Amino acid sequence: MIAKLTNEFTFFNSHPKPMRVLLLTNLIYAMVMPIVELFVGAYIMRNSSDISLVVIFQLAVYTGIPLTFLINGYFLNGVKIAWLYSLGMILSGVSMFAMMSLDDLSTAGIFFAGLIMGLSYGFFWANRDFLALNTTNDGNRNFYYGVETFFYTIAGIIIPFGAGAFIAATDKNNWFAGNVNVAYHVLTVFVLILSVGASILVHQGNFQNPKRAPFLFFKFDKLWNQMLKLAALKGIAQGYIVTAPTMLILSLVGKEGALGLIQSIAAFFSAILLYFLGRVSKPEHRLTIYFVGCILFVVGAAFNAVLYSSIGVILFILCLLFARPLLDIAYFPIQLKVIDIVAAKEGRNEFTYILNHEFGLYVGRLFGCGLFIVLARYVSEYVALRYALLVIAVLHLGGAFMAQNISRRIKFN
Repeated sequence: MIAKLTNEFTFFNSHPKPMRVLLLTNLIYAMVMPIVELFVGAYIMRNSSDISLVVIFQLAVYTGIPLTFLINGYFLNGVKIAWLYSLGMILSGVSMFAMMSLDDLSTAGIFFAGLIMGLSYGFFWANRDFLALNTTNDGNRNFYYGVETFFYTIAGIIIPFGAGAFIAATDKNNWFAGNVNVAYHVLTVFVLILSVGASILVHQGNFQNPKRAPFLFFKFDKLWNQMLKLAALKGIAQGYIVTAPTMLILSLVGKEGALGLIQSIAAFFSAILLYFLGRVSKPEHRLTIYFVGCILFVVGAAFNAVLYSSIGVILFILCLLFARPLLDIAYFPIQLKVIDIVAAKEGRNEFTYILNHEFGLYVGRLFGCGLFIVLARYVSEYVALRYALLVIAVLHLGGAFMAQNISRRIKFN
């Protein structure tokens, strides 16, 4: 066992230092993401009676991301990319402080806090995507995203369980004079400390900014237009996936303790599989991995629609915990390979496509979040949580066939 672990560590060290630093930075920040994704929504639901506020927060996040991608493109002309990457991580803690300082969780206040979180994600993902593109090649991207997803999955075991147990214990044992919100404030401080640590580490990578060049374009190669359609489908699913699990668990299963426990159990079973896939899979396996991820999403949504109970939610979460990382392992290397091809073909800055891709995601996210808000406020929350999720999953399945067409086009470029 020790020899095997030593061998894996040696293999990891055989890759370029910038790639290793980027992975380790993302490992630290991976411990932030479950708190932001799960417990911010839980905080909003605990302190308001309007479930659609969770989606409004997410919609504000999604609105801030592409705007920040655009701003980031101009900042890269004069600011080191490591500093912009650091800013994105630190802003996640600032956003949580902003929301938890609100006396009343109004729509405007929630949207403002979400917009700050969108700035955080925008600076983080814009620079992370560019650094991933420039510190990897098509041959090691399956390994890169396999390791990164493994890190995020392990964090998904430890953090939700620990944070959920902490909030539940605070509620049960009457800690902090019975004010459960103080537990959320403690988690926010934890997020800020981790973000600062990751920000310090990222400066050890000696990362280079993209070359100065125009990056805002509106006409693209047919291959890239296909990639944008796939991004929109991915965005539609994201509009539901990020918020639906929290709302389903809190509505049908239990409080924050159950939320963290379910996430941790599911993540444990997927972690080793994901590392193995990233380690041994090759570019030609990406379509199969993507298709399996889509099918799992549909199966999980079907369990939820048919059963709509605590058992249905648990089965949905289990499927989703496998589906999301499988989709990411396959999707991101496909995206970066397409960027490699079209950037060389059109003679443009790679950041052009990273920015444009984010707007493709935003169109889908806007549709996904908008659909939920309309259904929850003007039809019923029951329909929004039970049936619409299955429709979204089936639509997302179409992305598997679209990815197949993209892969065919790649072979001819």
